[in-house]
Amino acid sequence: MSQITVVIGDRLGKGQKVAAGVEQASGRAVVIPGMAADMKLGDVMKAENAQLGISFCGSGGAGAITAQTKHGYKARYGMRSIEEGVTAIEEGYNVLGFGFMDKEELGQRLVAAYLKKHGG
Repeated sequence: MSQITVVIGDRLGKGQKVAAGVEQASGRAVVIPGMAADMKLGDVMKAENAQLGISFCGSGGAGAITAQTKHGYKARYGMRSIEEGVTAIEEGYNVLGFGFMDKEELGQRLVAAYLKKHGG
């Protein structure tokens, strides 16, 4: 499998730590710049032909729901733990909405879970 691309959209324009974790796991991270970046998640995923999208905001939902509604990505949102994200990938979701959780471990574990499920 070619390299996995993960798009990260954070309501506050962050996401650099989770991006570092994605890259440590041999993924390619695309961090959407600027405030309200989570709302652009689906558009950037489509443009980048990304396999995974991660949205961060207070509720953990807005960007993921928008990506699902506008582009048909399979989204799970409102998550608060890394384990919930890993389970969502195992269940076939490719857009993950979290409360604010910009951690390297999150990026590493999500890429590892995706590669395990889809071969890589």
